[in-house]
Amino acid sequence: CQQLPPDALRQVRAAYNEHQFPIEVRHYMATWIESKMTHWSELDANNPGHAQFAHSLVAELLQEIEGKLKHETDFLMRARLEEACTLFQTHYSSNPMALVTIVKNGLNIEINLIQQHEMLMSGGVAGGVTPVAATGVGVNNNNMSNNIGVMGSPVAAAPGAAAMAAAAQVGMMPVKDTNTEILELLATLTDRTGESANDLRYLEQEQESFFLSYHDCTKTNAQLSHLTGQQPSTQQLQEMIRNLEKKKQIGEQELSVKVSGLIQRRIALVEKLQETLEQLTSLQQRVLDQELISWKREQQMAGNGRPFNEDRLNTIQEWCEQLAEIIWQNRHQIKECERHCTKLPLQAPGGVDMLPSLNQHITRLLSSLVTSTFIIEKEPTQVLKTNNKFTATVRLLVGGKLNVYMTPPQVRVSIINESQANALLKNDSMGRNEQSGEIVNCTGTMEYVQSTRQLSVNFRNMQLRKIKRAEKKGQESVMDEKFALLFQSQFSVGGGELVFQVWTLSLPVVVIVHGNQEPHAWATILWDNAFSDQGRVLFAVPDKVPWPQVADMLDTKFKATTGRGLTHENLLYLAGKAFRNNECTDFSNLCLTWSQFCKEILPLQDKNTFWDWFFQVMKVTREHLRQLWIDGSILGFVGRKQAEEMLRASPSDTFLLRFSDSEVGGVTIAWTFEDREKDQRDVFMLQPFTSKDFAIRPLADRISDLEYLNYLYPSIPKDQAFSRYYTPVGDGARNTPNGYVRYKVVTHVPGFPKHGSGGDTSYPNTPAPMGSPAAAGPLSVSSVMDQTYAHTQNMQQIADYSDQQLIETLQSILPDSLRDGDLPDINLDFNFANANFGNMEIQ
Repeated sequence: CQQLPPDALRQVRAAYNEHQFPIEVRHYMATWIESKMTHWSELDANNPGHAQFAHSLVAELLQEIEGKLKHETDFLMRARLEEACTLFQTHYSSNPMALVTIVKNGLNIEINLIQQHEMLMSGGVAGGVTPVAATGVGVNNNNMSNNIGVMGSPVAAAPGAAAMAAAAQVGMMPVKDTNTEILELLATLTDRTGESANDLRYLEQEQESFFLSYHDCTKTNAQLSHLTGQQPSTQQLQEMIRNLEKKKQIGEQELSVKVSGLIQRRIALVEKLQETLEQLTSLQQRVLDQELISWKREQQMAGNGRPFNEDRLNTIQEWCEQLAEIIWQNRHQIKECERHCTKLPLQAPGGVDMLPSLNQHITRLLSSLVTSTFIIEKEPTQVLKTNNKFTATVRLLVGGKLNVYMTPPQVRVSIINESQANALLKNDSMGRNEQSGEIVNCTGTMEYVQSTRQLSVNFRNMQLRKIKRAEKKGQESVMDEKFALLFQSQFSVGGGELVFQVWTLSLPVVVIVHGNQEPHAWATILWDNAFSDQGRVLFAVPDKVPWPQVADMLDTKFKATTGRGLTHENLLYLAGKAFRNNECTDFSNLCLTWSQFCKEILPLQDKNTFWDWFFQVMKVTREHLRQLWIDGSILGFVGRKQAEEMLRASPSDTFLLRFSDSEVGGVTIAWTFEDREKDQRDVFMLQPFTSKDFAIRPLADRISDLEYLNYLYPSIPKDQAFSRYYTPVGDGARNTPNGYVRYKVVTHVPGFPKHGSGGDTSYPNTPAPMGSPAAAGPLSVSSVMDQTYAHTQNMQQIADYSDQQLIETLQSILPDSLRDGDLPDINLDFNFANANFGNMEIQ
């Protein structure tokens, strides 16, 4: 039963000790006892005919014990075996069947526990064993096997947790949530730690009692030695000597019993400590390697926009604090045990002193807990621009419990490149002084907040002043190169008894020096966050990824940026653009390469990649179109051909909004227009608006300006969709308080009526260089674009006018009511360079 879990071994010991069968005899005589398995199983206490057989078996057991005594050199083991031999002869010589029954029952219990353990380990139901259920545990005891094994050290498994897991697998009990299960395991370990603390106190009391008895025995020996040498030997002297010899014998027997008891108590305590450490190790691995790593992965995915429960870290801190307390208490108990053993060195025969290895084990556990819980609570931005401020927060989860805050540690930050980071992972004693740039405000002192029990430091004003880049590999750009921030500190616990040097690395960061490098830098970060594997070579990512994973990444990022995610149709459109294939309808089995994602230029583009196009769409939507996108007014991800097909099947004056294929970050209005006089109907695409245009006049107002746009696809009245986004109309006053004349920027498309399909196309106030709309004839998409471009050129020429030329031009287009008399002062400080007036007029 050496592979039994700790609780099962305690049941075995209790079964033998309860009937005064020393567990040491079971251990020391294991080979002989187990060789007689058939005999034990065949003997029946209710059969008088088996009495003689029982007597022979017990006699043989006593002979085996006496044979061991002849060759046993260890004093303590000899004493224990002699006690057992005397006990058996005294109690069972007249009733050997009672001893047989004790051994038989003990072996049955061992077999039952082994069968249960095997069932739990296999996750199924073993033959002859009833599964764990509400009715308890049923065991078939009819068949005893020879596969018990010599009793020895237990394994690490915690029987309670194993039983729960196995039972949950076969559907016999509900699965508990993680927090409840971990708290229960922590409570179990706390109870065990309290039990071992009590055992340690009892051990100390027994050891003190032994020293008192030993002192008395030493005193008796001294007296006896003194009297033995006296002459002449009188009768009184002889009587005193006989009394002292008897006292000495009794004292030595008492010492022998006490020594045996001390050794057994020490063995039991060490075994309990070992079991506790094994359960501690298992639970700590779960908390650190599963729960904390899972939190860090969620934190990384939050960099791509995935929702992230930051408060979960507080729960993990509670677990870690309890682990730290339990580890510290058990470490203290182990050290106390070592002190007692040093004070009174006693060793069981053939035994190994486990305390040094337990001390090393518990110290490693503490070290792992401390170093693993030095974490970055708030990551720095993953795209760092030189000379821009950035922030980060570092936290030590067990800092409060271990009183680290009593001497607040300093934390230092540096930036390292990929090769330096990998060198640090391979050998943390090297590379901690390496850096690839200069960060100012890079040191801070950890502070403890009593109310939250958090020990952390918040870096608020860090700046990256300089960066040293590695040599480029192949076609890599500087935006492909990844760095990491290294946070490191040193502190002591236990009054300086243990000193820890801790460090942790941030998520990968990309360093840029100019804003136009930002889109590609974010492509590098997005790909790394989404597709990095746990345990990877640092910064290594796959070169190609299945499209469904890329689609999930794009959807997550777009939703976080704009407030609404992407539909299946949106993602199908994006897949066609990314793979440069608009004919395919199923991309689920295709892989998108890193090059296709952000290296290769898109068709119809001079320099923009798929990611450039997507990034600018996100940017313009976030900055100017967020609410329109959230409520579904912008269809967005629709190709030109598909938009035309949709609108041709719709009533006249229907329009939709789509992201331009050719103008990165542009939004175009596509609409259907019917000229009733010529019985001609066509679909038009307006020159795309960009962020610069929306900064001058919002999209909703521009749609309001174009009165022949009446229905948002498929059939939503325009005002119903957009009226809540219109800019409120002022009080109508012509002049401002400072005397300037108010103006209004209005979107206008030359050649189209102002009041719906087939209406009046005459605009007397339209500047002559724009051409006569009436003479323009039916407009196609290209003619709208051409006239808009021509008007843009005219306005660019106006930008070069002198003040007098501009006033004369304005006079020529002002209403008659304003032409009489001199013009009031007009603010001519227009910024023509940053405005697109190609599809606007000033009224």
